[in-house]
Amino acid sequence: MVGDTRKAVAPAFELDRVLLDTKLSAPRPPGEYASRQGLIDRARASEARIVGVSAPAGYGKTTFLAEWAETETRPVAWVALDRFDDDPAALLALVATAFGRIFPGAAAVASEMGGMSVGPLGRSAPLLASTLSAAPGPFVILIDDLHEVDSAACQDVLEVALAGIPAGSQVVLAGRHEQAHLARRRAEGLTWEIGAADLRADVAAARVIFGTLGVERTDRELGVLVERSEGWPVGLVLAAMISRDTGDGASIAGDDRFVADYLYRECVRRLPESSRTFLRRTAVLEQMSGALCDAVLERSDSSAVLRELEATGLFLVPLDHRRGWFRYHGLFREFLLAELEHAESGAIPELHRRAADWYLEHGVPARAIEHLLAAGERARSVHLVAELSLPTYQAGQVTVVNRWLTELGEDAVATYPPLAVLAAWEAVLTGRPADAERWADVVERASHGDAPADQQPEFESARAMLRAAMLADGAVRAAEDAELAVASEPAWSPWRDQALHLAGMARLLTGSPDEARTAFAEAVEQATVMGNADSVVLSEPELALLELDAGRRDEAERHSAAALATIDAHHMDGYPTAALAQAVAARLALHRGDAPEAERLLAKAMRARAGCTYVLPYLAVKVRLQLATAYAERGQRTTAMHLLREIDELLAVRPRMGRLVDEVAAFRRRADSAPQAGGGTPLTPAELRLLPYLQTHLTLSEIGRRLFISRNTVSSEVGSIYRKLRVTTRSEAVEQAVALGLLGA
Repeated sequence: MVGDTRKAVAPAFELDRVLLDTKLSAPRPPGEYASRQGLIDRARASEARIVGVSAPAGYGKTTFLAEWAETETRPVAWVALDRFDDDPAALLALVATAFGRIFPGAAAVASEMGGMSVGPLGRSAPLLASTLSAAPGPFVILIDDLHEVDSAACQDVLEVALAGIPAGSQVVLAGRHEQAHLARRRAEGLTWEIGAADLRADVAAARVIFGTLGVERTDRELGVLVERSEGWPVGLVLAAMISRDTGDGASIAGDDRFVADYLYRECVRRLPESSRTFLRRTAVLEQMSGALCDAVLERSDSSAVLRELEATGLFLVPLDHRRGWFRYHGLFREFLLAELEHAESGAIPELHRRAADWYLEHGVPARAIEHLLAAGERARSVHLVAELSLPTYQAGQVTVVNRWLTELGEDAVATYPPLAVLAAWEAVLTGRPADAERWADVVERASHGDAPADQQPEFESARAMLRAAMLADGAVRAAEDAELAVASEPAWSPWRDQALHLAGMARLLTGSPDEARTAFAEAVEQATVMGNADSVVLSEPELALLELDAGRRDEAERHSAAALATIDAHHMDGYPTAALAQAVAARLALHRGDAPEAERLLAKAMRARAGCTYVLPYLAVKVRLQLATAYAERGQRTTAMHLLREIDELLAVRPRMGRLVDEVAAFRRRADSAPQAGGGTPLTPAELRLLPYLQTHLTLSEIGRRLFISRNTVSSEVGSIYRKLRVTTRSEAVEQAVALGLLGA
């Protein structure tokens, strides 16, 4: 790819752990608050496995959850979400990590929440569901601010994962919007719903609110306020604060947003200008500490100011028990941001730049990117996104990478060709051919002439490697590009292993197997030193096949085992790059008579092949050829011939693939002379992409919208899945897919 994109990013270490802890630690309820214990008791007594709490901002949802956590006797896992969690892999990892904190024996599942190809919905979500269902005892998971992860992909994986909540346990989901999955589950009788009407404050609650702020009101006066506010808790809090500060009653009516803005303005207008400025400017921060505020505001007393603001009750929510990190109440922050935009909009970019600098200095570059994007700092952003895209992709957080690229915009990405190379690779490796070809065209037309002279060869090498991998110009050109990359990448380059692997591929395609063996062996050695798992996983099975062809089965087994160990160590199941290693290992398992192991590995490779498309044609063809060979060796000719048809479709787009075309022709001759019977038709890549959605309650039309295909196409593919799996219902299809290894672990 590009020389500067595997540079080590400054480790987050302590700060990253602190930020994670703020998301997984239940806050303590306020010192005095209007208890909702009766509502909690009813939800507990319902024995509903999923409790949905849906209400607009200001209804005390977080306090409700905090009280539940405080009074719960079962082990409690807490998850506080923010917009950075709106990625399926990140969301599942967060829930799994929280669960692992209450049941340490399940902690390892968090590292399995990444994955590509079939994606989190096909593997990670059912794996987490299985882990939840096997919990050693009843538990409660409390998830706050669900509205922050409202993408369809996140809602889908959450629905599948939470299907594993066992009897006696509960998950409580709180957010601002109605939760669609609850409506789909009502008929099952497994849900309990709490809405705004249930959370409205009555006179007794108003008495507690006003009393906490030292304001005395008669029950009649409180009744009037409750009626005017329609029981909106935050409206009552604001009215009490205004009464405390002015001695007057507050006129409120309903929960209209304009009323909220008016009440907030009344609350803060008597504060000193320095305090109002502090509030406005720190609103650019989604989470804040004294040190971070000091850096953004260029002052040194922010910790004391935060403590003072917390004492006044100004909607500052502590995020850890040490009260080192805080956030503003969501509605209050929205008000402050509007005030900032109105009063000093010109200061906003600089505030974000300072926040970005602080996060970079403290080793949390992903947060720095968000602030740089908000500041409009495209030039700095493209370099940082280029640096972080690969490790973020490797963590399975493809949605995050896509969001960065989208927010930067194609023009900004194109201005920095190394990032355009990464955008192309990301599309190649996630099975999006149209995007891959579009970015490859951008790369081909790009000029990196403004780069320092010592970086120009790095870009030319990166461009050559992308061309070689995509094989658009045939095997001979791929060989030239791969050799250029090998010559350009020095021994210390973090990309030399990839160049060597591509050289091995090209040498095989051009008929030089001995030279290919040397390149693959060097690629493994280099990748092991550099810690680059992909090159190990891609090159070891190539060495295994070369040894198998030479009759050295023990050596082939050694190389295959090394590839599988790397897949396990780096949690790469489901990645397209793992498919070849699994297919080759399945063949070796068949040779040694281990049919169950062969079956397991074939299932993994078959579903991972869905991500192997024509923009990575060598891998796509070779994976299918090895799978076809394995099925033919098992006597499953029908399956083998279907895979051969998939190969033909790939070769129609990428015909100039040298000796690999000859290998396909040789296999075809053997298959044509084999007995006709045996095996069934496997699920196609399109059907494998649809299969995970059968775990959800989505309608066929909704599934079609997820996959950008028509309802008729979904109906046709579902019917084909049923026929191939020999089932008649969704639940039967899911059960059979799990049994065959097409879903889950």
